Amino acid sequence: QVELVESGGGLVQAGGSLRLSCAASGGTFSSAAMGWFRQAPGKGREFVAGISGSAASNTYANSVKGRFTISRDNAKNEVYLQMNSLKPEDSAVYYCAHSSKRFPYQGGGYYDYWGQGTQVTVSS
Repeated sequence: QVELVESGGGLVQAGGSLRLSCAASGGTFSSAAMGWFRQAPGKGREFVAGISGSAASNTYANSVKGRFTISRDNAKNEVYLQMNSLKPEDSAVYYCAHSSKRFPYQGGGYYDYWGQGTQVTVSS
């Protein structure tokens, strides 16, 4: 059983930055790919970014490439999402997810544990 707890969400103006954190407990964190997903009101869940267990591979949605950076600290069992140049369309609930796969696939079906989510609101 893996438990994931996100933090760091909030209200920010367009162009601003936020850093999300996800603390994991249980499982073998360093061998698990981790991902960030988001869901805006009335929309489906979408992949944002993923990172392999060793951090050697990262993947990003086209909509966030160049603005968001995913990273992890295996010593702390934490994964992060640095979000810069935020836009109103980035507003959503952001979820951290754990995958038993080594590669950070973009499909949500590859992820077996999810956090409760943290709200990010970007005002224009």
